[in-house]
Amino acid sequence: MALTKSKKQEMLSGIKESLKNSKACIIADASSVKVADMQDVRKKLRENNAYMKVLKNTLFKKALKDHGLELDEDILTRPLAVAFDENDEVSPAKILYEKAKEIENLNILGAIIGKEFFDTSKVNELAQLPAKEELYAKLVGSINSPITGFVNVLAGNMRGLVNVLRGRKEKME
Repeated sequence: MALTKSKKQEMLSGIKESLKNSKACIIADASSVKVADMQDVRKKLRENNAYMKVLKNTLFKKALKDHGLELDEDILTRPLAVAFDENDEVSPAKILYEKAKEIENLNILGAIIGKEFFDTSKVNELAQLPAKEELYAKLVGSINSPITGFVNVLAGNMRGLVNVLRGRKEKME
């Protein structure tokens, strides 16, 4: 069934809105992925406050042009599934990277982060970065480490004084 012009305009405005509001758009090849596998990917993305759309290439190309971006024509020749995330740049890349290991035909083609296009290798590197919470924990540990060492140095002097006084008390008894 052919789409009406108004329906295409509605879809185009939805794609433009998604591009505008998203911190990351991960582009994947959806040509040979089974429906059940795609639903599994969508479910995992929804659990992490992201979503995926299977887009018409012509509409996606128009939305990218209006957004000031251009993609390689080779990417726009196959059915595309685009994962959008409005909160996190890394989360959808991690999810698609992990699912691409499980699902044979799911291939990441690239990503749009901000106003810049990243190829597959850069997306894979991004997906292998530690999670934000893990980085926060490492940062707090790094900040806390010198303080802990300083407290131990000060406590060591006090322990030494207490041991000397205890030894003196035992000697006097």
